Amino acid sequence: MVRPSYVLGGRAMEIVYNDEELKYYMTSAVKASLEHPVLVDHYLMGTEVEVDAICDGVDVLIPGIMEHVERAGVHSGDSIAVYPPRTLSEHVIKTIIDYTNKLAIGLEVHGMINIQYIVREGNVYVIEVNPRSSRTVPFLSKVTGVSMVDVATKCAMGHSIREQGFKPGLRLFPDYCAVKAPVFSFNKMTDVDITLGPEMKSTGEVMCVDYQYSRALYKACIAAGMNVPAEGAILITVSDMDKPEAAEIAAGFVDLGYEVLATSGTAKYLKDKGIQVTEAVKVSDGTPNLLDDIKDGRIAMVINTLTHGRDAARDGFRIRRSTVEHAIPCLTSMDTARELQHVMSAMRRRRMVSTIALQDLTWE
Repeated sequence: MVRPSYVLGGRAMEIVYNDEELKYYMTSAVKASLEHPVLVDHYLMGTEVEVDAICDGVDVLIPGIMEHVERAGVHSGDSIAVYPPRTLSEHVIKTIIDYTNKLAIGLEVHGMINIQYIVREGNVYVIEVNPRSSRTVPFLSKVTGVSMVDVATKCAMGHSIREQGFKPGLRLFPDYCAVKAPVFSFNKMTDVDITLGPEMKSTGEVMCVDYQYSRALYKACIAAGMNVPAEGAILITVSDMDKPEAAEIAAGFVDLGYEVLATSGTAKYLKDKGIQVTEAVKVSDGTPNLLDDIKDGRIAMVINTLTHGRDAARDGFRIRRSTVEHAIPCLTSMDTARELQHVMSAMRRRRMVSTIALQDLTWE
């Protein structure tokens, strides 16, 4: 993970995988100088978890723990967050509670604290600790019934958590699921690459609730402006490192009755795995090509991951920008694609989605 030392919101941050990509980053992506050094961190691929807590200097209240759909490496503001967490073990949750307590009290926080973790192979690692409010506080306040800003403000003024009627520790998880999904404005920003990564690009977010995770995520996708296709062709063109995951996802879409298209390299890999796929004509191979297919409405959704060495002239960039211009969903994270494929499978079994009002939810 490389980034300039002087930025906010993950600006100009990237994940590089070899010496060649690091050299490209140092010469083309940032201005490296003695005044503005570049920080290099070891990148861990794992599940990202986010916690918003309140501390009065003695006790810590944890209204909820959120698990991100996208693995670490996608900015938390661009990730889909799920509450309560879906895959964390009891041991991991207890470790997160322990770390949160120690960090909040050790930093002598009187008010709000936001902590981001990575969970990898059952181990919990701290990404960053922010002794302040975060963008997830309104989301967590709504779905837990804890007015976090009010409680934290009173803690900052000297009123303890217990005085305010709350029991320290993690509040019980509810029987419903809430999903926070990012909203992007790529259609208003020309020449911007829509690939998700450490640099934050979202301009808003939506929140959706249901008693089943698949329906909550489906609602969130629709609310965020994603036109989830019920049928049609799905174009898959991914980097070599993502091809194994793409094969599993492609097989799932074929089982659901979707037609799968892929560029030559991805198509060959999928065919070798026994997956029915149609090879699409690459942008650089003349016309008509896959850009014409997108323009003419023959492609309903695109799954595309970055080939490193970003250049506006690259096929990948042109494909991603074309999906924006023609309002076609484009997924640039394999985690998002996998979850959406599962959701589309679940929605095939039940298209009706109920409406749930926040005031009808019951809290601890």
